[in-house]
Amino acid sequence: MRRPSAPPSQPRPSLPSGPSSQPDASTPPFNAPAARRIRAALGMGPEHVAHTMRASYGLPYVTPDLVTAWERGIASPSSPELTALAGVLWCSPGELIGRPRTLREHRVARGLPVEEVARAVGLELARYQRMEDGAGWRGTERQSSALAKVLDLALPDFVAVTGREEELAELLRSAVGTRWQAYVRPVGKLVPLERRRLESSLRRLHQDYQGQVVASLSWGGNSAARQAGDAGRDFLDRIVEHFWTRAQP
Repeated sequence: MRRPSAPPSQPRPSLPSGPSSQPDASTPPFNAPAARRIRAALGMGPEHVAHTMRASYGLPYVTPDLVTAWERGIASPSSPELTALAGVLWCSPGELIGRPRTLREHRVARGLPVEEVARAVGLELARYQRMEDGAGWRGTERQSSALAKVLDLALPDFVAVTGREEELAELLRSAVGTRWQAYVRPVGKLVPLERRRLESSLRRLHQDYQGQVVASLSWGGNSAARQAGDAGRDFLDRIVEHFWTRAQP
């Protein structure tokens, strides 16, 4: 009797005990809908993806059920699995990753080996790996510039991965609550924007927040005032996001 080439699909995938069953800190943010869409556009089934990952990438535990679990968001592929999956789907790893936030996620999104990034920024491999593992970026200004170049970081991503985002948020909250002009220089040390553009961004940010404050004071104690107050607090919680929106050319 001939054995079937692939097990029948189950209502809920049975996950193997392979590396991706329990995602850890090294698991990049996976864009499940993108993986499913790209696979379908290629006319491939989960069984084809699983077979190629086993045969061509040395991942013997990958089954159609596991591929389906990735696409449903039940499990997430590890970094090696994601790289192999991108090869099978003829796309870059970055197309299968959600918005990267950490050093490791940006590196994986670019498909770069850790050794290449460490060498490009002028750091010993072990030291750079510690930074990826959670110690945080500790490079010099020159190394930071090299990091931005090798990972092709947009300015908001550069600020985030170099650990400057929380400090930026505190400065921005102070700027919108007082005289924004006093914060042009401190913010400029964290965000290398052209001065005129930086001033314009801070001025608009200040005006928008003060509009929220005035609205909450003007409407007294009614529900509209509470809504304005909630909007003001939400504005402060998302202050960095609002800043980048206004800083775009």
